[in-house]
Amino acid sequence: MSRITCPKIQIILFALLAGCGDSGTGLTTDSGTGGTDAGTDADPGSAADPGNTDPTDAEPGTPDDPSGATGDATTEPVDPNACPLVDVPCLDAAIQDLSLQDDKASDAEVRNEQDGADWVTRLDASAGGTMAAAQNPWVYLRFTDAGLERLDLDDVAASESGAWDIAAKRYGIRVNSGDSGPSCVAVAAPAGDYAGLDAAPPDGEFATEDYYDDACALLEDGSGLPGSPAYRMAGWWGYTGCVTTTGFPFALRLADGRTVKLVVEAYYEEGQAACNDSGTMGTGAALMTWRWSFLP
Repeated sequence: MSRITCPKIQIILFALLAGCGDSGTGLTTDSGTGGTDAGTDADPGSAADPGNTDPTDAEPGTPDDPSGATGDATTEPVDPNACPLVDVPCLDAAIQDLSLQDDKASDAEVRNEQDGADWVTRLDASAGGTMAAAQNPWVYLRFTDAGLERLDLDDVAASESGAWDIAAKRYGIRVNSGDSGPSCVAVAAPAGDYAGLDAAPPDGEFATEDYYDDACALLEDGSGLPGSPAYRMAGWWGYTGCVTTTGFPFALRLADGRTVKLVVEAYYEEGQAACNDSGTMGTGAALMTWRWSFLP
């Protein structure tokens, strides 16, 4: 199966015509970083406005109770000498293109449960709704033996931190390296399916984030959605009138040397299968489900 997403002009037309109503049920919160406008399931957003639904006011939990623990944002990789932090190039451009915030950290809910050898993480990447997304931060996370932890980092602080591994906002998923962060998390996109990925790919298949050219002009992902960066994991989604999941697995080599395999199982809280099968919109857009585990 090819992983190159053909341009889809209809997503641009739809994004121009679609409203920003609440098309699904989201979670609720009393925090200013969320919002109650669920946005539209049909419009995955843009790099400058990638919004949708609202976070929850559930307790974040602890590492011993992996229902959505938050971590200490000052924690660096296990062996910082193995991955010294570097300056992020094109940061000024990224602040504009990715709507990075410097005054608030996401309080989005992150819930983990184990399913055999896998973790299943349900993540609120909605950023407060379509209209509010440009004013809300990304969700920063790190992989742990107790599940995926959310970190209390604002976007600009994250540009100087090695604590996080992966970040999400609407349909955007990026890792901490290259044009995205100061660390060295790298991504490979091996052939096959998630279940069949049982060992780390060869080193040569991994690459860090690289979505700006030498002049700091944004490189787009070819989806047909203007301003959509060419993130290493952009192949997780498609569009057929709703946001589909491709089922492509990814391998992430973390700063501590461990490797994670990950697949995005759902973009919608409900109705992903109908979206994938018939283009019927789901509800609860950007309330995502990820399946992942550490590889030996």
